Amino acid sequence: MLENLHVKNLALIDEIEVEFRPGLNILTGETGAGKSILLGSVNLALGGKYNADMLRTGAKFGLVELVFTVEKTELEEKLAALDIYPEDGRIVLSRKLMEGRSISKINGETVTMSLLKDVASLLIDIHGQNEHQTLLHKKNHLAFLDMYAGEKAAGLKEETAAAYRTYNVCRRKLEDSSLDERERQKEISLAEYEVKEIEEAGLLEGEDEELEIQYRRMCGGKKTAEAISAAYQYTSGDSSGNASDFISRAIRALYEIQDVDEEGYSLYSQLVEIDSLLNDFNRELSEYEKSFEFSEEEFYEVENRLNEVNHLKTKYGNTVKEILDYCEEKKQRLSELEDYENYIREVEEQLKTAEHNYQKCAKELSRERKQAAEHFVSEIRQGLLDLNFLDVQFEMRFTKLEKYTASGIDEAEFFMSTNPGEALRPMGAVASGGELSRVMLAIKAVLADKEETPTLIFDEIDTGISGITAGKVAEKMHFIAKSRQVLCITHLAQIASMADAHYLIQKQSDEHGTKTDISCLEEEQSISELARLLGGANVTQSILESAREMKAAKNTLNHKK
Repeated sequence: MLENLHVKNLALIDEIEVEFRPGLNILTGETGAGKSILLGSVNLALGGKYNADMLRTGAKFGLVELVFTVEKTELEEKLAALDIYPEDGRIVLSRKLMEGRSISKINGETVTMSLLKDVASLLIDIHGQNEHQTLLHKKNHLAFLDMYAGEKAAGLKEETAAAYRTYNVCRRKLEDSSLDERERQKEISLAEYEVKEIEEAGLLEGEDEELEIQYRRMCGGKKTAEAISAAYQYTSGDSSGNASDFISRAIRALYEIQDVDEEGYSLYSQLVEIDSLLNDFNRELSEYEKSFEFSEEEFYEVENRLNEVNHLKTKYGNTVKEILDYCEEKKQRLSELEDYENYIREVEEQLKTAEHNYQKCAKELSRERKQAAEHFVSEIRQGLLDLNFLDVQFEMRFTKLEKYTASGIDEAEFFMSTNPGEALRPMGAVASGGELSRVMLAIKAVLADKEETPTLIFDEIDTGISGITAGKVAEKMHFIAKSRQVLCITHLAQIASMADAHYLIQKQSDEHGTKTDISCLEEEQSISELARLLGGANVTQSILESAREMKAAKNTLNHKK
């Protein structure tokens, strides 16, 4: 769950830190107090879009940090697959925001934005104000169903996608092989020429690298040979002024005093060892010098061979291995073209087999989806009844796609009727904004255990509802919070009254400017905030009593559950 939120220097936020709790965390506040800024900060930490205008005026940087506790073994396994491991049972996501750039970290280690988003998707799910609009796009309906259908459907989807890829390869192979006789002969002629050119070159794998080394050595051979020769003269040349000669003289001089004391013997021994090392060095230097002995004829041969290899590289590959692989591909292609009719029959048979396998996988996936859809729709329908859709009809209709896709042959869409006697119609043609929010809430409630995301955030999911319906939505939020941590930004007292932890967001101004603060309310403070939500500026004693009754009703609901 989300344990801690720390925000610094963003919009109206100077610096705030919030400790969240298990269950239902409610955030309320006046319009413009900064509720959206707070949620926006969370989005930024999870990899949301950022621009420098989000920084607080005068600030050089902004910071958002989220601390999550990780408890489920399954979640730890998924994080481990991303090479992320909790430290003391916690995952810390942070993002430092500066002009024109940002730095993201997980547990103090800098990570890519892609990895940050992947990790965040396992820890938290945000249902924003306009997310219910995704219900207007039927492609999302199938995604919800697949999520509900679970591991079996996921496995069938992987099999179907793999079968689709194989089918596509065979289909493109057949399309690319459709040649008339003239085209076939032309391709044969070109392939024969290319194979002949490569084979006549007699290339050896790794030869190009060896030639490059030889060529570079030969190009710098003269200068290198002169340097080696000079070094050899200084260390052991024929002249009497070389290092080896001087060391030998020094050894003879110290030989006379080696028995005087321990220090004399030590110095003598060191000099003998130096002489031995220098002799070894001179032998290696002499061998190294011999390796640079070459003739102009050898240089000419290496240069020509290197030019030949590089010429073939410009045509057939960046390395000798790639050139040889290309030659093998062309030989295979020649074999196919020379026995073209049999080759085409083989490709057609491969395509037929691949298509049969795809259809088998796709049909099995479709059956699994339709079976899961019956239970999925039934649970959503019950959820809608709980959310005060008094006479709702809800179903999912399937149509078969005309073209194969990696996700199967199904197209699915939610159909709905909210009034008695009305025919079911596509959801987008029936539901209002407020109704779509409730449908999405019902779906989220059904998927709560399927998604396994420990923290859910709902941003003003109460848009367009009031009265009894608001109470039903509140109960549904309370239900979801039994199995997940829920953070909910709301303006309705019915929902706020269900809080396990109630936070008030306020905007404060003084001579230094305006800033947003957040505080966790005690029981009586929460009741006062509920009364404000109920009565606005004119909070009477009766409104306070109503707020108190709402809190008491929540405690009764807790006892029942």
